[in-house]
Amino acid sequence: MSVSTHVLDAVAGRPAAGMTVQLLDDAGQVAAGVTDADGRCRLTEEPTAAGPHRIVFGTGEWAAGLGRETFWPEVVLTFTVAEPADHHHVPLLLSPFAYSTYRGS
Repeated sequence: MSVSTHVLDAVAGRPAAGMTVQLLDDAGQVAAGVTDADGRCRLTEEPTAAGPHRIVFGTGEWAAGLGRETFWPEVVLTFTVAEPADHHHVPLLLSPFAYSTYRGS
């Protein structure tokens, strides 16, 4: 399974560059990265185990770096990997008091 994300800043209408992102499974951290100038981060290229995974977004530190307040010190998205060979793209659309996500392609 490969895992990637794309974070968009709904306030500015732009990519959320420079946000820390961690991928975890039940055993601990699988990968970590930082979103690029386009708000994207590819966390893995290689398959990982089937089962529950979490992506932890460092939203509080990112917002503080921009001088913004946010209700979300971090956003944790939990999803299930049923087919380890599949690509899993998990985008995050973020604002100070709301966020949304979906399984992308």
